[in-house]
Amino acid sequence: MNVLYVAAEGHPFIKTGGLADVIGALPQALIKEGVDVRVILPKYKQIPERYKEQMEPVEVTEVYVGWRKQYCGVEQLVHQGVTFYFIDNEYYFGRDGIYGYIDDGERFAFFNRAVLEVIPFLNFHPDVIHCHDWHSAMIPLLKKAHFDHIAAYQSIKTVFTIHNLLYQGVFPYEVHSDLLALDSRYFTSEGVEYYGNLNFMKAGLVYSDHVTTVSPTYAEEIKTSHYGYGLDGLLRSIEGKLTGIVNGIDTDSYNPATDDQLAKTYDMQQIDKKVENKIALQKELGLPVKPEVPVIAMVTRLVESKGLDLVTRVLDELLYYDDVQFILLGTGEGEFEHWFREAEKRHPLKMSAQIRFNEGLSRRFYAGSDMFLMPSSFEPCGISQLLALQYGSIPIVRETGGLNDTVEAYNEFTGEGTGFTFTNFNAHDMLYTIRRAESFYSQPEHWKKLMNNAMSGDYSWEVSAREYIDIYEQITE
Repeated sequence: MNVLYVAAEGHPFIKTGGLADVIGALPQALIKEGVDVRVILPKYKQIPERYKEQMEPVEVTEVYVGWRKQYCGVEQLVHQGVTFYFIDNEYYFGRDGIYGYIDDGERFAFFNRAVLEVIPFLNFHPDVIHCHDWHSAMIPLLKKAHFDHIAAYQSIKTVFTIHNLLYQGVFPYEVHSDLLALDSRYFTSEGVEYYGNLNFMKAGLVYSDHVTTVSPTYAEEIKTSHYGYGLDGLLRSIEGKLTGIVNGIDTDSYNPATDDQLAKTYDMQQIDKKVENKIALQKELGLPVKPEVPVIAMVTRLVESKGLDLVTRVLDELLYYDDVQFILLGTGEGEFEHWFREAEKRHPLKMSAQIRFNEGLSRRFYAGSDMFLMPSSFEPCGISQLLALQYGSIPIVRETGGLNDTVEAYNEFTGEGTGFTFTNFNAHDMLYTIRRAESFYSQPEHWKKLMNNAMSGDYSWEVSAREYIDIYEQITE
């Protein structure tokens, strides 16, 4: 089985979010299962030079963007056993940043067309092209419209994965005709038309052979008007080809037994050593060293969807009345950055707000905290709660998306469960759940059971990889 992954970003070359982590890790897991997976990305200016120096030229060609011909270089390198191809065009990708340009419609129209054009040069013929998020969602339609008359393309199947339905790639009609050279039969309500505009993600949903998203709960949520962002009707109509598969994490890299960023490594058999990371983290953050006090952590983008409105509503109450410490790491919207900085000034002995991002410090947050708070308004899958579980930090989450699929509410009567959950997007429901977690923290027999449950789970990509393989085999039969 040959599978070509197409995405706008991929770790370790270029990253803005969780999509890059998936593209960096899932192909490796699939290769272990015997699938030949290769990845194709844009060659951005911001890719570190150490990787650019390793890239080898494959081919130089030209790609039609509507009536225009644009230069297209193809380069490749092998990283951790995975072959990565890079589409080179200085005009489109030789810029600072990845997204947010006024001509993003043209840039990714070029990228989608280029992927299909360069397949004959790769010495690799895919059975499946697996497209990720809106940036590659036009490929199934372009293949149907411009390439399926060529015998070599007719057997290729397509899979499209929604990582976040909020971002759909909506552009003016001119992109449809002038840049993609598509005729009007595709610009309909059953095709890619979206309130008079062109919707890239809609093309992926309509024209791919199978659609996946990043958790079973999210697959159900996006079929409702609240989470569907205008596409819920379409998603209900294609539910027969829609599957939710939970993301995994790189359990080799994120392993508390071997993580060199920690003050003290530990595992389930040495779980008592986790407290040494807590003490070291309290010292690093300038908090009073109190190993007996529960530390509640957040590692997050500071944006509204992460449930920060709930946190700002009740955090002062929590810190005034409860014997806890609260630590936060992340950057984002200015109003939240300012609020947490001010909150730290109000509670200097109980709170640390690190308005920055540092990979090593994030790992120390997972290892040094007792509880990990994720009260998201929506969360397609979520990675942070999986990392917290891996490091024995007990998640407190809202029951949405992948949080609902990966965190099982603790049952003190059976000893089952890995965290604490609440249903309603309500600040005091969240506060009640935090205090319920605190009550079990004060009962060591329960807390140790929770930590053992959390750390004994399998959060690797291997489980998810097998589900993807099942889909690839079904559509290529």
